[in-house]
Amino acid sequence: MDLPLFPLNLVLFPGQQLPLHIFEPRYREMIGYCLENDSPFGVVLLREGEDVGPLAAEPHVIGTAARIVEAKRMPDGRMYIMVTGTKRFRVKAFNQSHSYLSGEVAHYPIVNGSTQRAVKMAQIVRPRVLEYVEALSKATDSKLPLNRLPEDPTSLAFLIAMALQVSNDEKQKLLALQSVPDILTHENYLLWREVALLNHMVQSLEQVMAQTSGPTGYLFTN
Repeated sequence: MDLPLFPLNLVLFPGQQLPLHIFEPRYREMIGYCLENDSPFGVVLLREGEDVGPLAAEPHVIGTAARIVEAKRMPDGRMYIMVTGTKRFRVKAFNQSHSYLSGEVAHYPIVNGSTQRAVKMAQIVRPRVLEYVEALSKATDSKLPLNRLPEDPTSLAFLIAMALQVSNDEKQKLLALQSVPDILTHENYLLWREVALLNHMVQSLEQVMAQTSGPTGYLFTN
């Protein structure tokens, strides 16, 4: 299957919604083709290069198909679209014959989503998510909403992957893992690491404030 590809500086996961502003001519052509043919396109993380401009992009080979759910055309040809991630794929060969990048892709299924190990890992990870949200709320001095976490291990794994505030490279590693237990196991480590870092940051800030402020909590200058 030849799939139009959109190299971006982000990782899209199945079930994730993503708004995009389409302004470059080659991607206007690509999205126009997808709208006309009711076709998805693939979102792939850039390995090198840029997502716009003349520099050729070299994306990762594991990506996620994106289905356009909303599209608004502007008078000057630009488009605002909303897409939803559907299935993962692996690029077998890149195709440069169009003005935009495309690729011969194969479905890259996720496995072991209902195994006993997946269920056990989901039980272990859920409390970590709550700790992470609490630590992130303290670090950002904001109240972060947390809806009920999904019971299904696969849905939980992808939700955590979307929510984690980590680098694109680390998100790509999660996307490339093939089994749900492996994804949840790595997420458990990432959540533990991020909670420790966030708590340390908050404690360090509190210590600095205590050393530089008077008993009333206000900063006094010499």
